[in-house]
Amino acid sequence: MEAEGLGWLLVPLHQLVSWGASGAIVFGGVVPYIPQYRDIRRTQNADGFSTHVCLVLLVANILRILFWFGRHFESPLLWQSIIMILTMLLMLKLCTEVRVANELNIKRRSFAAADSKDEELKAPPKRSCLDFDLHHFWHWSSFTDYVQCVLAFTGVAGYITYLSIDSAVFVEMLGFLAVLTEAMLGVPQLYRNYHHRSTEGMSLKMVLMWTSGDTFKTAYFLLNGAPLQFSVCGLLQVLVDLAILGQAYVFAHHPQKLVPHTAHPASAKAL
Repeated sequence: MEAEGLGWLLVPLHQLVSWGASGAIVFGGVVPYIPQYRDIRRTQNADGFSTHVCLVLLVANILRILFWFGRHFESPLLWQSIIMILTMLLMLKLCTEVRVANELNIKRRSFAAADSKDEELKAPPKRSCLDFDLHHFWHWSSFTDYVQCVLAFTGVAGYITYLSIDSAVFVEMLGFLAVLTEAMLGVPQLYRNYHHRSTEGMSLKMVLMWTSGDTFKTAYFLLNGAPLQFSVCGLLQVLVDLAILGQAYVFAHHPQKLVPHTAHPASAKAL
């Protein structure tokens, strides 16, 4: 009798918890980038953030959306991918604007220091995705180039998926590729930190939110019976997050000794 009396309360409570979990999945993935976005806007310096993180997430979430057409999974995961793509484009727009402005300021300072009347101030060389220069890949001068690259990738991947959508093997491989790419999310930041022997400019709040979010997401996958690829992705992401936190601890307690004669303005550039 008492259990029946509580039934009317437990059902809506369970529904509320389910909605909350779905909302956390949809929007939780973008929350870690809010402090990093604010830091970049405040300092007008994007050197500490690797834009290759954006590349990894854009590719992973585009592939995940294509995977949905071959094997439907929960709607919150689909909406999470859409929200994440928009967020990464915003991050790229800000980083590109800040980087180009800083390069122009360096040129201006160099020109002023030279104090030459015979020279004209030249803007930094423009780098475009249409140059097909691998050395400057994903390090372009205009946000439009990033958008064009994303659209081109989406078009090619979408066309291949359309032709092969009836193949179960292709669909499963597409899903595995999507989550494996996403699992590599933190690798560009991990490499950038290792390369510079420093985590300066990287938002520690962002990484802590990565870790907590990926842990929650992995638990959500396991509890809701998501495809195996998603659970594997989540576990790998948690391990990479922990490795980055380990770097932050090690580099903070054992900072690299700077050598004055090797330092120059470009040495702090992120990948």
